[in-house]
Amino acid sequence: MKRLYRTWMCMAIACCAAMMISCSGQADNQQKELMTVGNPYLPLWEHIPDGEPYVFEDPDNPGQFRVYIYGSHDSMISGYCGRELVVWSADVNDLDHWRYDGEIFKVDKNANGEPLSRLGVADVLYAPDVTVVTAPDGTKTYYLYPNNQSGGRNGMVCKSSRPDGPFEVCNWSKNNPNLTDGVLAFDPAVFVDDDGKVYGYWGFERSYAAELDPATMATVKPGTQIVEDMVPGRYMDGEFKFFEASSIRKIQDKYVFIYSRFTLDGEFGLPSSNYTLAYAYGDNPLGPWTYGGTVIDGRAREINEKGETIASATIDGNTHGGICQINGQWYVFYHRQTGTDEYARQAMAAPITVKVTPGPGGKVEISEGEYNSEGFSLGGLDPLERHSAGLACWYTGPTPAVHDWPNNMFSGSYVASAYGTDSKFDKPYDLTNNTNPVVNNTDGSIVGYKYFNFDATSGRDDVSLLLNLIPEGVDGTITIMADRPWVSQKGKELGKIQIKADMPQRPTEIAVKLPAIGELSCKHAIFFTFSSDTKEKSICTLLDFVFK
Repeated sequence: MKRLYRTWMCMAIACCAAMMISCSGQADNQQKELMTVGNPYLPLWEHIPDGEPYVFEDPDNPGQFRVYIYGSHDSMISGYCGRELVVWSADVNDLDHWRYDGEIFKVDKNANGEPLSRLGVADVLYAPDVTVVTAPDGTKTYYLYPNNQSGGRNGMVCKSSRPDGPFEVCNWSKNNPNLTDGVLAFDPAVFVDDDGKVYGYWGFERSYAAELDPATMATVKPGTQIVEDMVPGRYMDGEFKFFEASSIRKIQDKYVFIYSRFTLDGEFGLPSSNYTLAYAYGDNPLGPWTYGGTVIDGRAREINEKGETIASATIDGNTHGGICQINGQWYVFYHRQTGTDEYARQAMAAPITVKVTPGPGGKVEISEGEYNSEGFSLGGLDPLERHSAGLACWYTGPTPAVHDWPNNMFSGSYVASAYGTDSKFDKPYDLTNNTNPVVNNTDGSIVGYKYFNFDATSGRDDVSLLLNLIPEGVDGTITIMADRPWVSQKGKELGKIQIKADMPQRPTEIAVKLPAIGELSCKHAIFFTFSSDTKEKSICTLLDFVFK
């Protein structure tokens, strides 16, 4: 089994030639931007896990609304999260274009303005949450719970008059300038109910909740108590199996609790994992709760050619997020792993349906979202626009990947992590920044994309695939399939690309005619399957591709 390093370096552009293919491989002629929103939905150099989505009024354009994503920031690279929180947002009517709104919070000084660390570094911040309090005069105050990982500051709370900050700490202790007052701990979630009451949720392997004092937004309301094991934890009996990642919403008259759940060994036909989000629901904000089911599975469960359940994406990891209704459509927001460890996570989204039966004891039914490449492009990705290979939602090798926390070891294809260039903030969607390579494409590997909409190419017999890749000194074949990666499951072979061992090992765009594409319309999955007589050695690295 082969393990590759996460760091990936681009080489110079060149062109080559081979049987059945032609080279158009000059980078200057390629489309410079990836235009279609996919999954991940933020530029691919950005790493925002744990994203909590909220629709707030745009403070600069009253009456207009934006979706704001509040997550941690995987900028540490060699560990979880980072020392700052940033926010991205998009107009609710244009989820194709996300705007970087900048850093919203960092804390490196105490209540007296003195450094918190002798090294001068800021505190590490994990998965945050945000809530809003509206005063009688309509004034809004936004409260940020940054999930500070420093002892004595775990319950830190900050506030701002704007959803995009900046936020300032508002619960410093009166007795010690280095500490904060508050009960909230790991992975906080906070909710302001219609009657003005405030509730907080937190926990790791055990869940906790409490009604908070609205005067502090941080401490337990006098006369009330913390609810321990609000839903049964990982090691308790029952099907809840709470692990972490508390998130709370109110939908009509029901309270919906989203969380990371540890599945049972063998459940869904796979090993135990916390790479899923589940939900519970109830009539009251502190329970009792009814288990609802899985909202998203980051392993992307699939069926292989033998009829066995497999993880068609990363075998294991963590995930965290929430649900949000945008223009009448519900979505689950979550994150995926890239690279070979859990420190380069990317923001993902999938459409879901939510059905509420109102009244005491009424059910909440949430469909399980599909892990795919579409994101907010619900009609399918546009094949005539260039896409990064990193939008792959299926990447498997000849044998299953192995998870050994915090690392994943792959026998075949996986999405490498990438961090863009110095121009990424000025040109976030430029192809030099907005891409993830798919690497380690060994014999028996499969890379897949769900879904492209081929209405624009239907009826044409002159469609070609332009695949930008780096040969790696191995003879091999890439077979392009539609719908499924195997003919035995009604997959349709569209064409083949031959990779030769003597090809220059540098970025090369290879074109192959695919007349059978013209027979497709509506949405179809596309797969690249890899074969070679040379085992356990990568045939090529995939960079990006477009149909012409």
